[in-house]
Amino acid sequence: MSNHSEAFVAFDTSKLHHAVAIAEAGRSGEIRFLGEIDTTAAATAKLVRKLAVRYEQLTFCYEAGPTGYGLYRLIKGLGHECIVIAPSLIPKKPGDRVKTNRRDALSLVKLLRAGELTAVWVSDERHEAMRDLSRARGAAVEDLRSKRQQVSSFLLRQGLHYPGKRTWTKTHMRWLASQKLEYPERRIAFEEMLLAVRQAQERIERLEQAIRSAVPDWSLAEVVTALMAMRGFDLIAATTFLAEIGDLSRFQTPRELMAYLGLVPSEDSTGDAVRRGPITKTGNRRARRMLVECSWSYQHSPRVGKEKLEKVAAAPLAVREIAWKAQCRLSARYRALVRKGKPKTVAVTAVARELAGFIWAVSREVTAVRAAAA
Repeated sequence: MSNHSEAFVAFDTSKLHHAVAIAEAGRSGEIRFLGEIDTTAAATAKLVRKLAVRYEQLTFCYEAGPTGYGLYRLIKGLGHECIVIAPSLIPKKPGDRVKTNRRDALSLVKLLRAGELTAVWVSDERHEAMRDLSRARGAAVEDLRSKRQQVSSFLLRQGLHYPGKRTWTKTHMRWLASQKLEYPERRIAFEEMLLAVRQAQERIERLEQAIRSAVPDWSLAEVVTALMAMRGFDLIAATTFLAEIGDLSRFQTPRELMAYLGLVPSEDSTGDAVRRGPITKTGNRRARRMLVECSWSYQHSPRVGKEKLEKVAAAPLAVREIAWKAQCRLSARYRALVRKGKPKTVAVTAVARELAGFIWAVSREVTAVRAAAA
């Protein structure tokens, strides 16, 4: 076969096999299905080298998913271009009701050649490890919430109600330990549930300590320190948010970050009619949820508490000014929306959208300080 200047290759990935399709450059370039290969590094490298003999330039792609970024790093290591595609942004035909690995690979390679695919940001392996750690902590928090709900449901079935206002405090735990149950089988079940709650709490503490130990050696450690000057952010919240978002410098404007987080209104406009609906909720849901949780603190009047003073002092002067400006602006914004009759959840979501803009500004200042120091 004669050499061609350029070709595009798409993988439809799975646990055991990759379906591979290729498209030669140009509108009339041949498109064909190459078959399936094993997911091993050796099989992939063999295919890439075989194609590199036939084509001067190769561009590979595959969908982001549970297989991770190992395939991306392997292909990049072999000296070829590779992009990881956002699955939710792949154009799809409404009438196409047949889905197979072959069809998916062929469709993907056609879109790659046409330039219709949107790539996701691929982090380095250290950043991905930090993301895994923060997600493990998030899973532990969900596990603790589930186990606490099991205890509450168990007591409700026994007709036992905690008289206090706040649950899972030290007082509440003492009240739980003092409960008398008639049957020993029921008591054993109750004690096992309480043990599971304590173990889940200890797991969270271990993971949070691991995060604290890992942050100083992380490439985004300076941004974490700066972000902690913002109201609502502590070390865990800042690390979780940045682990999910990654390098904020890739967003050219704050609006791009807001759109990436899915905090902009959806729209269905036609002609002169403009219809805007709820937020799009696209992008990273973990980062969006963390940002909204932090935004609840802006319902209070602007102030810097005793525990926050040290975190604010550790940030550069420009960042401290941004953090105070954000407090004044967002607190007023929340109160204005509530006075207009907006539900608190809607007001907090609007605050979260603007908070993303301030976070973008903080990242820019950290980058500027780092560049000046260099």
